[in-house]
Amino acid sequence: MNPADVRLLKDGDLGTREENLRHLLVRAEDGDTSAKETLRALVRDYPDYHRSLYSRALNRAEVFGDDTLREPLLASLADTRYNCQAWAAMGCAALGIREAVPGMVAMLDHPQDIARDQAVIALGVLGDESVVPVLAPLLRDSISGMRERAAEALGMIGGDAALAALWDEFENRRYYRIGYIASALSEFAPGIIPRLIEAASSDDPDKRYWAAVALGSTGDDRAVPTLERLMAHDRGSTVFDGMVSVAAKKGLRTLRRIQAAIAARES
Repeated sequence: MNPADVRLLKDGDLGTREENLRHLLVRAEDGDTSAKETLRALVRDYPDYHRSLYSRALNRAEVFGDDTLREPLLASLADTRYNCQAWAAMGCAALGIREAVPGMVAMLDHPQDIARDQAVIALGVLGDESVVPVLAPLLRDSISGMRERAAEALGMIGGDAALAALWDEFENRRYYRIGYIASALSEFAPGIIPRLIEAASSDDPDKRYWAAVALGSTGDDRAVPTLERLMAHDRGSTVFDGMVSVAAKKGLRTLRRIQAAIAARES
């Protein structure tokens, strides 16, 4: 580690230090081991640095992070005085630090929305079925962004309990627009497809609409006949004036885009 690089993060006005940090991140991304060690020192000795530098560095934790940051990140996660818990959660998620899960759960009651957001995102990456009971109630949160992040996290975690929580919201909609639920349910393909196909024959046009959205997001050919039927024949409309046929048409386009992206990666 070059002491001059450390001084560049400690001396001068904050704008200059932020610019110096940006250069260090570029160097680290290019493989500069000295820059990486300077950035790790920032995280290890975080109280010695401005919070802005710490948060900006942890936005790119995957560029320089390693296992030596485990303990300092866990310490920062619990450090309410330094007030960078959201970025500590981001760093823990990027580096796969599963010991952080209890701290993430505690952060769900944090007074800052950004801390709660990052805790939910990190739980999706690091958590397992044991955290589903604390994430499921967030599907009813008054903040739409929190509902969306909770659904995404449950989709990433998977398992019967997560699926049950998401399906309950699909069946018993507390909000009109639940595209985030449909997207999360698609993560349970192929097993979820028969249930979604059945839902697409419901008497409830809202259920048919969101079933079409979810089926399209699976990228699975088994969804195609149902989507084609809804597109051609379903004239139902939702409580927010969405047309089931339009949802099915968009679902088919989404399905084809997913398939094309998969084919491109495989080739």
